[in-house]
Amino acid sequence: MARASFPKGSLAMRVRDELGSWCEDADFGGLYGARGRPGLSPAQLMTVTVLQFTENLTDRQAADAVRGRIDWKYCLGLEMTDPGFDFSVLSEFRARLAEGDAGRRRPLDLLLRRLKEAGLVKAGTRQRTDSTHVLARVRDLNRLELAGESVRAAVEALAAAEPAWLAGIIDTSWQKAYGQKICQMRLPGSAAARERLAVQYARDGYFLLEQVSGPGAPPAAGDLPAVRALRVVLLQQFYRESGPGGGKVTWRDGSEQGLPPGRDRIVSPYDPDARYGEKRDTRWLGYKAHFSETVSDPGRDDPAAGTPEFPNLVTCTATTHASVPDMVMTQVIHDLQEQAGLAPCEHLADSGYASAAHLIASRDRGITLTGPLKDGVSWQERTGGYTTPMFAINWEDRQVTCPEGRTSTSWNPSVKNGAEAIVVKFSPVTCRDCPVRDKCTRSARSGRQLTLRPREVHEAVAAARAEQGTREWQARYGARAGVEGLMRQASHVTGIRRARYLGLARTSLEHSIAAAALNLIRLDDWWTGSPPDRGHVSHLQELDLAA
Repeated sequence: MARASFPKGSLAMRVRDELGSWCEDADFGGLYGARGRPGLSPAQLMTVTVLQFTENLTDRQAADAVRGRIDWKYCLGLEMTDPGFDFSVLSEFRARLAEGDAGRRRPLDLLLRRLKEAGLVKAGTRQRTDSTHVLARVRDLNRLELAGESVRAAVEALAAAEPAWLAGIIDTSWQKAYGQKICQMRLPGSAAARERLAVQYARDGYFLLEQVSGPGAPPAAGDLPAVRALRVVLLQQFYRESGPGGGKVTWRDGSEQGLPPGRDRIVSPYDPDARYGEKRDTRWLGYKAHFSETVSDPGRDDPAAGTPEFPNLVTCTATTHASVPDMVMTQVIHDLQEQAGLAPCEHLADSGYASAAHLIASRDRGITLTGPLKDGVSWQERTGGYTTPMFAINWEDRQVTCPEGRTSTSWNPSVKNGAEAIVVKFSPVTCRDCPVRDKCTRSARSGRQLTLRPREVHEAVAAARAEQGTREWQARYGARAGVEGLMRQASHVTGIRRARYLGLARTSLEHSIAAAALNLIRLDDWWTGSPPDRGHVSHLQELDLAA
């Protein structure tokens, strides 16, 4: 019946035909208890979850597809009379997966295991990586709204968990103050009135915290996520001095000196993991997603060359707070690739992932990290002066010679920003009468000073910068541009640009499911010989104006 309904097949049918059952119930043994009534097959729920992301369906739409679509029944191995399940089962299944790091990576890991068995992906290939911003599923609040909404969220959580106990410690004024969302209320216009309201929110919050930690409080009241978030928000946004009548409460200065750094600051009580991020001209509230994919043979990138030997498949995903820089994730991504048994021979990445330390660390792993190193920020490099690479270094004699032939007078090992360094100084007398002093140093009292990294790091950087100028390196690095297609497909097809769920754990799971879905879509294109989506070309762009 499925063949008659879909003579040319469908993605779901081809997944079953080509990969079979790519995950088994035994793969989810740690998520379920050994006792109790048997539940639905977790392997089938995993397949439904990934198929759901291939079409960007809601849970209700996915459950309806299981009941009503014959190609989905074919893929799942269900009878035509199978009634399916309630859509709420899918969210419960995701909650189980999100409990641990291994569970959050399981959708992609299980599919990659099957693809390795089928010979469709393997270690030692070239891979490329890029990141994109992910908007959290929360409203962006100002500081006054954050203070009030944190108290309201805690009150709501206590009202749901311990209604009788909460009714005994608050009165009707709390319903008036926190009965509706703070962002829907008309807030004071003057700065003084807003500060008084913020202090009142803080006093109410401290009152709640004192009550949940008191002797008559329910044992679980203080462990509610909203109560824990309130405790941190009050600590980050207010000062409190002990004293009679509850002490003095002061709203912290809104400057960067008065508030904790952005990487630690809670911005919403409903998603304590979300952070503010900034990358070039983009600023957002939420997370950052890193995706890595294999790179097919460059000679087959042209559609005229035919179907490539292997499709480009996602091998790794990593999700972080928005404030985490890309540089921190380079070795983390290599760890994840090695754990999956898919360590690349060459890793193509932009300058955000490449540094001297990463070049050496990757080389020790047997991985060639190919990415442009960032230019220096010294004034000499900006104005065409004498930069560090122009100085001749004698590592054995611990001496440096400047471009004018003058030698250094001191060589002192040091530590800069937590890393080993060498500080080299030239004598003020040596530099004072130099005819090109204005190209080298602006100090009126001292000579030129250089900060060198250890010899291994310095030489690795020098070699990398020299190689970056060659045509061979630029041609090889050109393959990295293809990762933009992956990020576009991930954002437009699976919708990763806006988080579906709250919290870092569930957002990480979402990206793992999305990566598995992208792999199925790409495999389906490869099985059917369909060219990859190269974007829309307008009629105007098709005109040959040069002729």
